[in-house]
Amino acid sequence: MFQNYFKIAIRNLMRHKVFTAINIVGLATGLTCCLLMILHIQHELSFDRFHSKSDRIVRAIMEYSINGSAGMKGDYTSTKVLPSFKRNFPEVESGVRVSHEGRLVRLGDKVFNEKGFVFADSTFFDVFDFQVIEGNRKSLLESPNQIVLTATSAKKYFGEESAVGKTILIGSGQMPFKVTGVVEDCPSNSQIDFDFLASFSSLGTAQEETYFNANYTTYLLLKSPSSLATLQPKITPFMKKELINEKGVNVTYDLEPFTRIHLYSPYDAIVPNSNIVYVYIIGAIALLVLIIACFTYINLSTARSIERAREVGVRKVAGAGRYQLFRQFISESFVLCFLSLLISIGFAALLLPAFNQLSGSFLKMSSLFNWPILGTAMFLVLVISLLAGSYPALVLSNFQPVKVLKGSFKNTSSGTMLRKSLIVFQFVVSVFLIISTLVISGQLYFIQNKKLGYDRDHVIVMPIDMKILDKKDYVKQVLKSNPDILGVSVADSSPVAIIGGYSMEKGLVPGVTAEVGVNAGQIDEEFVKVNGLTILAGADLTHQDMLDASQKDQSKNYHHFIINETAAKNLGWTPEEAIGQKMMLGEQRPGEIKAVVKDFHFASLHTAIQPLVLFQDGWGSEMLVKVNGQNLSKTMDFLAAQWKGFAPHRPFEYRFVDDDYNRMYDSEMKTGKVFNVFAGIALLLACLGLFGLSAYTVKQRVKEIGVRKVIGASATNIVFLISNTFLKLVLIAFVIACPIAYWAMNKWLQGFVYRIDLSYWFFIVAGISAVAIALLTVSIQAIKAAVANPVKSLRTE
Repeated sequence: MFQNYFKIAIRNLMRHKVFTAINIVGLATGLTCCLLMILHIQHELSFDRFHSKSDRIVRAIMEYSINGSAGMKGDYTSTKVLPSFKRNFPEVESGVRVSHEGRLVRLGDKVFNEKGFVFADSTFFDVFDFQVIEGNRKSLLESPNQIVLTATSAKKYFGEESAVGKTILIGSGQMPFKVTGVVEDCPSNSQIDFDFLASFSSLGTAQEETYFNANYTTYLLLKSPSSLATLQPKITPFMKKELINEKGVNVTYDLEPFTRIHLYSPYDAIVPNSNIVYVYIIGAIALLVLIIACFTYINLSTARSIERAREVGVRKVAGAGRYQLFRQFISESFVLCFLSLLISIGFAALLLPAFNQLSGSFLKMSSLFNWPILGTAMFLVLVISLLAGSYPALVLSNFQPVKVLKGSFKNTSSGTMLRKSLIVFQFVVSVFLIISTLVISGQLYFIQNKKLGYDRDHVIVMPIDMKILDKKDYVKQVLKSNPDILGVSVADSSPVAIIGGYSMEKGLVPGVTAEVGVNAGQIDEEFVKVNGLTILAGADLTHQDMLDASQKDQSKNYHHFIINETAAKNLGWTPEEAIGQKMMLGEQRPGEIKAVVKDFHFASLHTAIQPLVLFQDGWGSEMLVKVNGQNLSKTMDFLAAQWKGFAPHRPFEYRFVDDDYNRMYDSEMKTGKVFNVFAGIALLLACLGLFGLSAYTVKQRVKEIGVRKVIGASATNIVFLISNTFLKLVLIAFVIACPIAYWAMNKWLQGFVYRIDLSYWFFIVAGISAVAIALLTVSIQAIKAAVANPVKSLRTE
């Protein structure tokens, strides 16, 4: 029996190729979106859960303040946190300290600046479950100058030979490290990602136990998942006792569950975090697109109901019961959905690389064919077959055979409201996505074009080390001999992200006045010029200022500070009043304020501008080169050629400041791209549904249209008559979508301190676009009806 149902279903679908093609395209598109989104969501939710002890691992987040000033918080900790907590809290079983730093790696004539270089305690493989290929898991990092390579890194340096027991040189000082093991490459759903893992004891003096010098990440392994609830309340009282002699200093630690870091923490791990909100958004969009596809199927199926009315009448007269007809039509729905699923799997496989690029994921083709995904897909097919197929099946199986065969059948108006409601819902979603796309694009445009207070165009950033730093004056002199190079500066970071945290107080004697927490960065005398900062009061640094701050006898060092407007205001001065004021940065940098610069955005636009101090210390990790951009390729060739002479020990690497800036908004840019794509898909599917309903309406009103044409109605009148009803539906959808979009986008924009206003034109453009596209879609059927021969229409009726 069921075989017969499916055979007839396939025959009917083949007979109506256009109907079948449109439905399959709609459902396949919706299912493709769902499959890709399910893969992405599964990947995001699975982060770090492959570790067997993941439910017992927490990350320590340091929060500190000085004399009641606004506190600073981050995933940085000192070296003392792990050993101290392990000694004093029975809830802590073990832990590991991690430091993620780039390092030069040399083997023979192979030299690379490896970004994925991590230092970790010997307990690393006790806490985490990375798969060891070669080496003894228990002793991989037990001694200084030991290193573990991933499989890819081992092959990169040693080819097919075993890397274990070999020696590679690390850093500009070419310190020898012995390879003690090889592990599998880190999974793509791991927040801890490395290519080289060196023993933490290799850091030498950094082993001193102190609660300050917080430059490391600490993970604690608790004895049980429930230990977190008992441990957290103990930390603040314990730290007050530990720092009882440090007057005015408040330090405590919050513990983050390891498996929540990637989606819930504001503090990035080695792999940048995502956001659970974006996961919800992506999941909701995928679901809405699938619902729109289902509604399109319902509308197109009911549009065909008149064509199949006689078939149903004949079947009922021949003895077919309502239940049999229902099963027949549900079978057609299942066949259609199953074919759509097969096509969607192919589409998803083809689109996976593009989707990875769009979403920033690292999904593999094999993930698409695992049983959970395929099982979910089959479940979706069954649900869609029943839900989307039930209404058309009920409508068709309920036709009265006598009326149908007499030719007096006319579809009732009982389902009209439902079909119109489906169209309204589809366009509510479409208009919402259009508005959201416009707002997100507007905010991204604002981010790209906002005046940041510094010049990020044509500034090249090159990482440097002590060997280059020792001859920086000579390097700068040679580089500036090129007329296309406008300036060269050495600093510890570009102006995009200055994250160093310091305390600052008035006067030159520590502890006399209240301290203020500030961000601070090390610069040289050309930093202001190279980055185009605006001096409001005072004067720029000079070469003599650099010499004053880096004397052989460090006790004689004297600094000339540059502060921003916010720092001056927090210290109670106008820019002019701040000049010449004596200050102490930390406990070892006495000096005076030489200049006040206009506030510039040295962090994300998500946050307000904070107090900032720029100081000279004779040190830096990056060289910033300002070029005129007129002969960029020749300038880059010049820099590469000079680099070989300056730094034969390391490869020539560079990036642009504007790339650093754009990288801060990766999540927003990915979200914007996702909205662009899915707004288009949703609108396309909504138009397919509208096309189906307009076709249904035209067929229902064939006689009416014929009569109107006979009594003198023009083609324009007919088009307006048919289009008017659907335009009203789109306008209703627009009215419903606007407040929803306003609420959602206003909430999203609240995440930015600096943002655009929700202007009315976002809504007007979305409304005009939806109406225009809907009108174009309906006009296809309306014009077809308007130009039809009325005699033929009346004869047919």
